[in-house]
Amino acid sequence: MTTAVLITGTSSGIGRATAQRLAGRSDLTVYATARRVEAIADLAEIGARILALDVTDEKSMRAAVEAVEADHGAVGALVNNAGYGEYGTIEETGLDGVRRQFETNVFGLARMTQLVLPAMRAAKRGRIINVGSMGGRIVFPAGGYYHASKYAVEALADALRFEVAPFGIKVSLIEPGLIRTRFGDTAAHTLAGSAAPRGPYAALNALADQRMAASYRSTLLSAPPESVAKVIERAVTTRKPRTRYMVTPAAKALVHTRRLLGARVFDTYLRMQFRGTA
Repeated sequence: MTTAVLITGTSSGIGRATAQRLAGRSDLTVYATARRVEAIADLAEIGARILALDVTDEKSMRAAVEAVEADHGAVGALVNNAGYGEYGTIEETGLDGVRRQFETNVFGLARMTQLVLPAMRAAKRGRIINVGSMGGRIVFPAGGYYHASKYAVEALADALRFEVAPFGIKVSLIEPGLIRTRFGDTAAHTLAGSAAPRGPYAALNALADQRMAASYRSTLLSAPPESVAKVIERAVTTRKPRTRYMVTPAAKALVHTRRLLGARVFDTYLRMQFRGTA
């Protein structure tokens, strides 16, 4: 019997790359999901099963989980991948956008987890893989609300891992660095629309946008989504998955540097990077 893998947000980027990679395995049945199934119809051609799923809609989430459980009894592995970046300064970013981001990045992830757990507990096995970010370990200016959502994912994963361990369920957190997907474009778009062109944070936003675009273009600082998909495959299939998988050498270097230097020194580094914006 194959393991049923339910992946959220497979229309592009990490989710699509993960569905493509896992669909080729004979020991897995992959359920690829997106709000619009026409956006992922091609994944059926490589063996994935297609489901509509909006992680901000209760009925949609229930229907997707019930469809998998009808065929397999339980979701074998849930990959909570759906998410996006709402960028802007703390003062100027509209809270309606922040709420939408938390609905997707945090509450959708939490609700999907709640829905799959009863059957996983009954089966005495299961995997939950949460796609977080290096942004859940370090914070950059003009990204506070996005970082807050990823810090929340870190906390949820740590609590959940302890709570469900007695039931044979393993929880892993994936922490990618900069990945060359549409995420960077979405983040830049929200950043551009979050503040007045001549407002008090105009220089900061402009430089943050510039640095973000350059970083995502850099092959030294970023990586393709397939590099994350490979790590997710490991978390789904290995007998003893790790609690955390950080992806890209640049992400590892930044996170460890922040930890070793402490807040004051890292703030000094940021001031140097954003000199002239205050």
